[in-house]
Formats: sequence, structure tokens, C-alpha cells
Amino acid sequence: MIGIKSIASYVPTAGVDNYAQGAKFGKDEDFILGKIGSAFLPRKDDTQETSDLCVEAVNQLFANNPGLSRDAIDALIVVTQNGDEEGLPHTAAIVQHKLGLPTHVAAFDISLGCSGYVYGIYALKGFMEATGLKNGLLVTADPYSKIVDPGDRNTTMLFGDAATATWMSDDAPWQLGKSKFGTDGSGAEFLKTTDGAFYMNGRQVFNFALVKVPAHLNELLEDSGLQSSDVDAFCIHQGSAAIVDAVARRFEDGTSPEKFVKDMLETGNTVSSSIPLLLEKHVMNATWKRIAVSGFGVGLSWGSAILYRP
Repeated sequence: MIGIKSIASYVPTAGVDNYAQGAKFGKDEDFILGKIGSAFLPRKDDTQETSDLCVEAVNQLFANNPGLSRDAIDALIVVTQNGDEEGLPHTAAIVQHKLGLPTHVAAFDISLGCSGYVYGIYALKGFMEATGLKNGLLVTADPYSKIVDPGDRNTTMLFGDAATATWMSDDAPWQLGKSKFGTDGSGAEFLKTTDGAFYMNGRQVFNFALVKVPAHLNELLEDSGLQSSDVDAFCIHQGSAAIVDAVARRFEDGTSPEKFVKDMLETGNTVSSSIPLLLEKHVMNATWKRIAVSGFGVGLSWGSAILYRP
């Protein structure tokens, strides 16, 4: 079965000191670390486009897996809502060309934000299995620095730029288990862009995550015939320290909050890249047997799933 074989990432070394940003808005260290959770926010160079971030992540994936050739790739999905220039053509086509992938590659974008990785791995798995493809790449890159206003205290201290690349194929160490998804377009106005400027109603998004995500994870466990004790770790979207902590406290099934992985100090909220960054750093080489993932955000959209070692 098609599963996750390897994950690589690209995080720009340049960026923004979040303590300095916080000082401009009268926010102290306790707020930066306790509520935001990020001391540093990586930023792409002005000359870099979204596709360039994708290429960096995929090239790192190839470097980590010398047995994987570019000619072997037959599917490519890019998860982004901030593609190159004005979004046409689709970023996946540009990435295919920049990487020198064969022209028989099926390449397309998925326009999703923070839930996009969970949607993406299942979309790629289903597409590959339905068409008999062998090696697929799921790439995430959503550089919000392109749309965030540095003067907006509600967003500028939250988001960092990053990209990830996930190789999906047979004989993978991590398989995709039960999943659940949801959409509520009545909340579309809470996260949107207007004339190229990003707007977020932080209170509404926080409330949405707090109400929806713990319940969704409990439903997922019930549908999977699992207890929380059967899950080694919960890797949820790193929206902010406050959101991760609140979801962990609200999740009531005998699970200690320590099972919820939190790691955004040097990355910030990287949108669709936040979950695969956690998987790359904390899961792929761990001894864990079963984890739960959950992404949630713009749409409003959410998706949760069980990943397991066979």
C-alpha cells in the first residue's frame, strides 16, 4: 500500500526576531513564548518564489534518498494558497520544470492551508492507487510573508515561511489509517485575503479550533476502535502555542497534554508545512507505532487521521 517513505524540508535561515516585533506592539517575552510560541520567524528572500521553496525541499529529499531518481517520480502535488506570482499557472507545473522531472508526471495544486497536508497525503495516495503510479511527491509551501502586513499585530508575529516534501510509495514505514474531514464555509470570512492583504479574526479561529479539533480527534479514535492510550503522539497544526495547549487540555480521553507535540519556537506557524515539519523531526525516526495528526484553519477546513507503522 502507498504510504509515507520519507520527509524533507526547507526552512530559510533568514527571518524576523519575534521579540523585536513584539516590542513594537507592547508584547513581552511571556506573551511571545506563552501565547505565540515562536521567538524567530523564518522568511524567504525577496527573490524567492513559492516554487523555489518547493524545489529546495524536494532537492533535500533527493539528497536524503540517493536511491530515488527524478525519473522515477510520476505524481506531484503542491499544497499552497500562495503560489508563484498571481497563481496561474499552477505552481506544481513550475516545480516540475525547475526540478527537471519527467514530462509524464501528473502535477497539480491543492488550494488548502493548514489542513492541506492531511488532505494532501490522502489525495495523493488515492490518486496513485487509482492510476497505478509508483512514486509521488507531496510538497507544501505557503509563504505567508507574501500577504501578511508587518503592521498587523494579529498576524505578523505568527507566520513563518517553510516548505516540505513527502515521498509516498509502496513499502513505506508509515501507513495511512482512518481519516476524517470537514468543512464549514460559514467561517470563510475569518481567514481571507482582500486585494492581496491577509486578514484573520484570531478569536474566532481560536474558538473554532478549541471546539472542533478535540471533538474531531475523539471521533477519529472512536471510528478507529482506538483509545488515546493506543496513540503514541498527537501532531496537530502548530497554529500558535496557545492553540496547541488549549486543544491538548480540552482533549479528554485520559491523555496527558505531553502527548501533543509542540515545536514552533524557530519556525512559527508554517501553514500547510507545520504537520510534516513535526513528522520529519519527531516521528519518522522515532520508535512510535501510531500517531494522530490534525490540521485545521482557512475554509474553515479540518482533517484528522491516524498514521501507523505496519
